[in-house]
Amino acid sequence: MSLLWAVPPWAAASTIIPESTLQSVEKEYGNDARLRVFNWGILMEQDRDNPTITELVKMQHANDYFNQVRWLSDQEHWGQEDYWATPIETLATNGGDCEDYSIGKYFSLLKSAFDPAKLRITYVKSLTYNQAHMVLAYYQTPSAEPLILDNIKKEILPASKRPDLFPVYSFNGESIWLARDRGKKIKGSSQKSLPSWKKLNDRMLNLFQ
Repeated sequence: MSLLWAVPPWAAASTIIPESTLQSVEKEYGNDARLRVFNWGILMEQDRDNPTITELVKMQHANDYFNQVRWLSDQEHWGQEDYWATPIETLATNGGDCEDYSIGKYFSLLKSAFDPAKLRITYVKSLTYNQAHMVLAYYQTPSAEPLILDNIKKEILPASKRPDLFPVYSFNGESIWLARDRGKKIKGSSQKSLPSWKKLNDRMLNLFQ
C-alpha cells in the first residue's frame, strides 16, 4: 500500500480530516504531504464504515500505512531529544521514530471505530538493539495475549513470538499499566503521568472534525 495510493473518483473529501487541516498541511509541506494525510483519512473512513472489515484487517491497514514512513530520530527531525508527533505531523513530514509509528497506528484504529480498551501503546526495551522502543499492542480481551504492531518487525505477531521485546509499561487514552502487573492500572490518568502524551493530545484537539 503506497502512501500515495490512488484515491477513488468518488472520494472528493474525507469526513474525518477537515479541509482546513489539509490546507494547512499543503501550505507548510506541499501537495504530496496533503495527499498522504488525505489518503490516511480515506483509509480510516473506509475501515470505519465497512462492517465486513475485521479488526485484524483494520490493524493490518494501520500497520502497513505508517510503516512506510521513513525513520528519523527526533533530534534530526525536530531538533529535540524527545518529541511525540501527531499522526498528521508524521505523515505530513514523512518522518518519525518508534513512538510516532505507534501513535499513528493507535489513532488510525480509534478513528476506524476500534474499541479503545483493546489498544495500548507499549514502551519496551528492544533486546536486539539494546535500546528503548515503542509498539502498539492489541488485546482481544483484557487477559488475552496481545498482538504487536511494530515498525522493526512489520508482521503483526503475538507477544510470545517477539522475545526480542521486553515490556516496561503500556498506556492508552486514559490509563497506564506496568508490565509486571498487566491487569492492574496505575492510579491516575495516562495524561497526568505522561506529559508528552498530554501535549500530543492537546495538539490533536483541532486536527479532526
